[in-house]
Amino acid sequence: MTARPAIDVAVVMRRERIDHRWQPWRWILAEVVAQEPGFGAEPRLMHRNDREEVWLHPGFKVELFRDDAEGYYLNATTDAPCWFVLWRMEEEPTIAPEPLARPAMVSLSYHDAGRWLDAQETVEQVPAPPEVIEWMRAFVDEHYVVEPKKRKRPESFKRLEDRFGNPATVTTVKKFGGEDNG
Repeated sequence: MTARPAIDVAVVMRRERIDHRWQPWRWILAEVVAQEPGFGAEPRLMHRNDREEVWLHPGFKVELFRDDAEGYYLNATTDAPCWFVLWRMEEEPTIAPEPLARPAMVSLSYHDAGRWLDAQETVEQVPAPPEVIEWMRAFVDEHYVVEPKKRKRPESFKRLEDRFGNPATVTTVKKFGGEDNG
């Protein structure tokens, strides 16, 4: 069995001051970068000042799956192919004085992003670099097969059914309601 194509990446999250009455800070996805050995395995603060904090979250593997080739195709054929990152806020602070935004998953698939959004997760996107887009397109070219469209029958030829799936009939004869005085 051959291994799935995969690349190792790290996610950069930025906490920026917004000076809002109810929420003075917000977290946003800054970028997805290639994993490097010097990144280590744990999140770490890269930069802090009065206006922002930048955190590096290493150790994500992005794999391409054959059965999701359509999801990669949809991403590869847009005007701006991108990374999709699902992230969550920590419940309790672990390595910082306040809870961190923690990336949970990274993908290149539109289908993954759609499932995550359907589950009401926080999903953001950032542009993918050209070499990653080419890698994804090569995978799509090899594995994506366009499914032929099935001919849809005109509505007038559809069998009538009631709400239980039983055959239904249409008549102009009055069944109930007394006599016809016409």
